[in-house]
Amino acid sequence: MDFKAYLEATDAIDCEHPAIIEHSAKSILGLTDDVDKAIALYYAVRDSVRYDPYKIGMDIESSRASVTLHNGFGYCVTKAVLLTALGRAVGIATRLGFADVRNHLTSAKLRAVMQSDVFVWHGYVEFYLNGEWVKATPAFNLSLCQKAGIKPLEFNGHDDSIFHEYDQSGKRHMEYLNDHGQFADLPLEMILNDCIRSYPNMMSYLKQKSSITGDFENEAEATV
Repeated sequence: MDFKAYLEATDAIDCEHPAIIEHSAKSILGLTDDVDKAIALYYAVRDSVRYDPYKIGMDIESSRASVTLHNGFGYCVTKAVLLTALGRAVGIATRLGFADVRNHLTSAKLRAVMQSDVFVWHGYVEFYLNGEWVKATPAFNLSLCQKAGIKPLEFNGHDDSIFHEYDQSGKRHMEYLNDHGQFADLPLEMILNDCIRSYPNMMSYLKQKSSITGDFENEAEATV
């Protein structure tokens, strides 16, 4: 397999940006094994970048890894882009993956805005470690999971860590519907086209206002 495409910088996955290089180096300080590096990068993105589904990048500029790092927030796609950039910055072949999922524990406000409980193009990451691709999903930060009663997704560098199947009480939280496959770069046009078809109300608003006012973490806490 030619891994070149999974190590290179792209417009969105700007792994050669000085801030990405600096942050990746700090995150893996003292580590020499790629598995340990991938684990450290996963937790750095999962918990230091707040999940915010109300601020969806409508262009490449706002979807760049360096922008998400600077903002300190992102949704599943931009957090996956950031983790991919950090992986490539430390020399680990890393690519994006996407799937449609049904989320049973979304907040009332987000459900009203989306008019659906299906999340299309939910983003995850694949690291190439020990001769195989391993999935990691850094979307939901620990504080959000604790407030929403969701088991946080852990990552050990060996087993796929992809969907929150059950919440902490054992109720079904998220189910897999359709896998879009893996990508060397962010397929933003494909994602936006599907979002426009799936969420016309939300996407129309975002085109006008660029973001929706809301605090998803506290909304999720209120619906437990």
